[in-house]
Amino acid sequence: MNDDGFSAEKLFNQGYSYTYDDVIFLPGFIDFPTDAVNLSTKLSRNISLSIPCVASPMDTVTETSMAIGMAALGGIGIVHYNNTISQQASIVRAAKSHQIPFSSDLIFASPSDSIHSADEFGNSPCIFVTESGTKESKVLGVVCKSTWKGLSDKEARISDYMNASPVTLPSSYNFEDVAGYIASKKLDFVPLVNDKDGEVVNLVTATDLERMNSLPKLGLPSLGTDGKFLVGAAIGTRDSDKERLEHLVKAGINALVIDSSQGNSEYQINMIKYVKHTYPHLDVIGGNIVTKYQAENLIKQDVDGLRVGMGSGSICTTQEVCAVGRGQATAVYKVSSIAEQHGVPVIADGGISNSGHIVKALSLGASTVMMGSFLAGSNEAPGTYENKNGLRVKKYRGMGSLEAMTKGSDARYLGDTAKLKIAQGVVGSVADKGSVLKFVPYTMQAVKQGFQDLGASSLQSAHHLLRSGSLRLEVRTGAAQVEGGVHGLVGYEKKYF
Repeated sequence: MNDDGFSAEKLFNQGYSYTYDDVIFLPGFIDFPTDAVNLSTKLSRNISLSIPCVASPMDTVTETSMAIGMAALGGIGIVHYNNTISQQASIVRAAKSHQIPFSSDLIFASPSDSIHSADEFGNSPCIFVTESGTKESKVLGVVCKSTWKGLSDKEARISDYMNASPVTLPSSYNFEDVAGYIASKKLDFVPLVNDKDGEVVNLVTATDLERMNSLPKLGLPSLGTDGKFLVGAAIGTRDSDKERLEHLVKAGINALVIDSSQGNSEYQINMIKYVKHTYPHLDVIGGNIVTKYQAENLIKQDVDGLRVGMGSGSICTTQEVCAVGRGQATAVYKVSSIAEQHGVPVIADGGISNSGHIVKALSLGASTVMMGSFLAGSNEAPGTYENKNGLRVKKYRGMGSLEAMTKGSDARYLGDTAKLKIAQGVVGSVADKGSVLKFVPYTMQAVKQGFQDLGASSLQSAHHLLRSGSLRLEVRTGAAQVEGGVHGLVGYEKKYF
């Protein structure tokens, strides 16, 4: 009998609320190489992913570019609902119309407009000309920045000098098809247009292709039965969210997250019942929850996945403000122990700061991890970069912050009818991380090495070791946590890849 360390069952039944840094796994036996580790998993009962990564439905994390990037990597993005119904549906449609793993900013103008400054091009090599000057109308031509610079009369109408027959490619073309075409024709860029109505959905430049070739090789993308990227979306529990849901289903969402800070409520249960009755084909993920009792209530409603975490996010203050929540390691273990009996996958939401936290969340029973701050600050996150104290940063805010609540996220905290808004989150900044297409693959390789050290060749294997008691854990003292990190140096630079 192995008496070194403790089984998860014994460790997490002593009345303490542990988070990821509080616990450490003891190493197992290695009899396979790192690359043999399989990270494929389930987001929900009917949706499979090749990596266990989910982008959080936050307005500073997941919109079009993040949803595209995560799906291209083999994960999935959940589009936030702190916007209008039409805006959220448009984000979903845009993400699902792509096959290339990045999204460029598109600039539009009408034929009667004039271009007065090079600044109007932004970072784009061209401006698209449409009947109304917006994305939603027919494309009439394109104006290259180089053409505009050569004009003697900068006040001329766009219709006088635009290229009315630009070279385009169908948006269904994959990366290799587009790259081959641009190289063979020696083009600087090519627009990708929707096969159905000719709407421009993306712009690929030779510079983009060069950047993509420098990134790690992508694995299997997350695709639906229609061959399009998997995209999820979040809604609340108000009656108006039923109309929002209708538009999201028409836009093609593959998974629905019922978004609430405390998911064990009659409002969520009623919404789950409505969704299951109205759209029986749609996988519904309930939450957030942290206890077995909460899990059992939602499992009774036939949810297809459970989202676990309350107050564990870096910008969340629920535990501080409301004195309610649970340490994330304990919450993931407790909920997954009951969810596993019913075949319901668990999403560990919050508290992910490094690859080790991902290993811990998955090994404690989660099937995927949902990340906010870990992905915020990336190229694909919404918002623009700013310079703050010499650092290049992007804004990152909790959906419980007063700033986010003014746009509608207060419904997530059951506070949409309250006269006084009580913040359960803060607004902050996250350092520039570059592209998710670069740092997520490196992170997944680190996760594979963690699983190898545990002696688990897959998530399913790790879960078996957990349930059988073969996976051994210990609690770390404060001194042990310090010792386990970088210490004793005058200065250092931490680089993971």
